[in-house]
Amino acid sequence: MAENRNLDSKQSNVSQLSEIRSVENGASTASGSGDQSVQNHSRPAYNAPKVAKGEEKNILRAKCLVALIIVLAAATVATSAYVLVNDQAQSNFENQFMGYASKIASVSRQKADQLFNALESFSVMVGSQAASENELLNTSWPFYTIPDFSVKAERLVDVIGAMVPLMLVAPIVEEDERDAWAEYAKRMNPVWFEESLRNEGNTDLTVDEVLQRTLPFIHTYALAEGFRVEEINRPGEVLPNFQQYPLRFDYGTNAMTTGFDILSLVRGKDLYEITKRLLRPTIGFENFLIDRETIVAGSQVWQPIYNTADTTGEERKLVAVLAVQLYWLEFFKNVLTQGQDGVVVVLRSGCLVDYAVLYGINATDYVDNPDDLKIEDVITYRIDGPDVILLGNEDLHDPNYDALEVTEVFVDLGFDGEDLPEGSCVPKLTLHIYPSEKLEANFRNSDPTIYASVVVVIFIFTSLVFLLYVYFVGRRQRIVMDRIVRQDKIVTNIFPTAIRDRLYDAQAQPSGKGKRDAHGLDGLGDGSNDLGSAPLADLFPSVSVVFADIVGFTAWSSAREPQQVFLLLESIYNSFDKIAYRHDIFKVETVGDCYVAAAGLPEPVDKHAVLACKFALDCLKKMRESTIKLEVSLGPDTADLALRVGIHR
Repeated sequence: MAENRNLDSKQSNVSQLSEIRSVENGASTASGSGDQSVQNHSRPAYNAPKVAKGEEKNILRAKCLVALIIVLAAATVATSAYVLVNDQAQSNFENQFMGYASKIASVSRQKADQLFNALESFSVMVGSQAASENELLNTSWPFYTIPDFSVKAERLVDVIGAMVPLMLVAPIVEEDERDAWAEYAKRMNPVWFEESLRNEGNTDLTVDEVLQRTLPFIHTYALAEGFRVEEINRPGEVLPNFQQYPLRFDYGTNAMTTGFDILSLVRGKDLYEITKRLLRPTIGFENFLIDRETIVAGSQVWQPIYNTADTTGEERKLVAVLAVQLYWLEFFKNVLTQGQDGVVVVLRSGCLVDYAVLYGINATDYVDNPDDLKIEDVITYRIDGPDVILLGNEDLHDPNYDALEVTEVFVDLGFDGEDLPEGSCVPKLTLHIYPSEKLEANFRNSDPTIYASVVVVIFIFTSLVFLLYVYFVGRRQRIVMDRIVRQDKIVTNIFPTAIRDRLYDAQAQPSGKGKRDAHGLDGLGDGSNDLGSAPLADLFPSVSVVFADIVGFTAWSSAREPQQVFLLLESIYNSFDKIAYRHDIFKVETVGDCYVAAAGLPEPVDKHAVLACKFALDCLKKMRESTIKLEVSLGPDTADLALRVGIHR
């Protein structure tokens, strides 16, 4: 009896293994005439639990959300880095420009103040020295020659700076003094010519050569007639050039400018009228011809020379003018240092110049509106370190930099317009300083792009690490999910879907272990078992139970190997499973060679007895077909095996 019990236990284990193998490998195909009909009713495709599908969707959504966050963060940080670095470069550019502009304005004011102070000192020195000598020699202006004028003028230029290309003294000569002054100049010219040539170190010229190019009378030039020389015959005072530094010939006539009447020029006459009326220094805009082809923009500064050293006394009298030419191109040189390039300076005079009056032309011959020839003097320069480039005689700054404009008044002589002669204007020189693309280019580099690219690369690297992490986590999850799915398939094949879901739900509920009922017993008062969960038990009042066992199986299996026993049970039970599915029969269990099934489970069916009978008949038929087919591989007595079926309602 013990041996039979062990054999039954062995057969039961083999039967259970057969069920598991059938679940894992899929349904085996049985041979015979009835195989096709059974195969057409195989189980439907397995569906993973809804919880697993939902979790997969949630994980996918989370991954997409994280990826989107990373992309947005990368774009935001990269853009922020680019903007911050670019703003920093812009700030550095603006601050640097403001520093350059402040330096240009400060140095320009300093040079202008230095210029007027030096000219005033020179004027006081000349006036004082002339007053002393005239009193001693019983002479007076305009018959006065400044001793060592070239030496004194050279020192004055050193104080003012290299922006002074020409400085001259022009005495005021009354109409009745013209001939006498011309004779005086003719007599004194060789003296100061020689001093000038010696002091300037000019060995290319001699005094005689200079005298040959000097006209012996007060004159002017008819510019419209090719610089034709004309002697001054008009009534009134004249203002002839006399001593000058350095010695220079007129580029139009190749003659010395000594004796040229400054009042014959419109601008010269205007400056003289202002200086004479107000007895103060004045300034005017003018274009100078520095050679036969080159005209540069500049200004004339007129410093009055009085007959006394007292420049403020009421007895002072204007006797001469110290006129200085300025080239603004030279004025702004060496203001900045090497590498400080691209600063645009627009110099405005604030005065409208009537070019029709200036050049003695009829305005309507050139323009419809005469006011179109009234133009403000404007010059534009670009300062590149110590060098200065003339851009043109108009405002040529880049309008894109208007917001960074720095305005500075650096020459304001404080004239009241009401005190000036009618139609006169004293320039109020104003600097309008702007940056340029050349300056900005020094601060516009690839740093913003580099920083943004570095941020993007960091995020790409982080994303790759994240993707690698996601890959390995996903791989692990797939392994775990595959294992869970295989286990779920086993559970699904053993239990109906509804029971399976209830089992999962029960596992998800909190355990009732540790709770005591009214009698003090753990887990009994609430219907739970020792595992901490309530048993799944439902009442089905109307079902039909089918019991089927193999007749002769014990004797047959005792003479067979376990593999042969397994093959038999697997083939038969697999066929029964397919028949059960076709007739909506629920397989309860297999115990050894006994197959237990029920009709009306887990869903109630009215004709459960009919279904049970049909199932039993098909199983009997399939049993006969299977044993005949397996007889070849399992032995001749296999076909002797029969199926015994019992139905209980």
